[in-house]
Amino acid sequence: MTDGPDILCAGAAHWDVIGHSRAQITPGDDLPGTIHQTPGGVALNIARALAKQGHRPALFAAIGRDAAGTALVAQIDALRIDTRFLVRPDTLSTDTYLAIEGANGLIAAIATAAALESMDMHALAPLHDGRLGSDVAPWRGAVVLDSGLTPALINDLVHATWLRAADLRLTAASPAKAARLRAFMGRPKCSFYLNLAEAGQICGTRFADSAHAARALLALGAARVLVTDGPNAATDADTHAQITRPPPATVPQRVTGAGDLFMAAHITQELAGAPRQDALDIALRAAAAYVADAPHLS
Repeated sequence: MTDGPDILCAGAAHWDVIGHSRAQITPGDDLPGTIHQTPGGVALNIARALAKQGHRPALFAAIGRDAAGTALVAQIDALRIDTRFLVRPDTLSTDTYLAIEGANGLIAAIATAAALESMDMHALAPLHDGRLGSDVAPWRGAVVLDSGLTPALINDLVHATWLRAADLRLTAASPAKAARLRAFMGRPKCSFYLNLAEAGQICGTRFADSAHAARALLALGAARVLVTDGPNAATDADTHAQITRPPPATVPQRVTGAGDLFMAAHITQELAGAPRQDALDIALRAAAAYVADAPHLS
């Protein structure tokens, strides 16, 4: 890549292994279906979608030096994502995410995360050693962070002076890890991208809809929130405005990665100067088209 990055994505990058059946699945079922393996992880999924939109994303992630990691990095390079800043631990295997999906959605998922959880402030060194930014000349572009990063690293990033000028875009790796993002409450120039379950984990309650969740997150100190709720209305809210819009109706064929694609589409629209309602509508349409498109499985 000859040009420097215009957006940074930090967090999970691993292999996704997805088993899919067109049938409704219940525990204990043994069903015919299809299985595919593809590059995945929240940060990587978002970087991939941003690259498809013409951005020059750089990926900050930990990927092992095993055969799986070598193959994964080759795939990421082919996606036109900047891999110069990857951490490549010698002693850790490349992470994997395993999921089962049926006609009734995501049934279960298990992820290994030893490589991801090995990341510390050294993994973000280019942001403060002068390569991409420093205390004197901080990075001023967008930075995507996912909550799969360890609580210790997240706490360090909250207080990092070299991130003070960045446009932070935060997303939860899963409902179980969403609460880690509470550390960013009260920070300006910080947008939270969450689904309804993740919003509930942060607030310690359940919400009936995205609008109620958004208002509760703002009350906790979030500068801005975007809350999605599957086929139901999504909300973009800050202290100045609240926009709630329904997604297009669709018959879902897959679910893994939909939130990441929504976030990437929304960021692309905002950086291009789209009005807030238009950016939300376009992102919802992009996510709906993604879930309605059956994956190419083998």
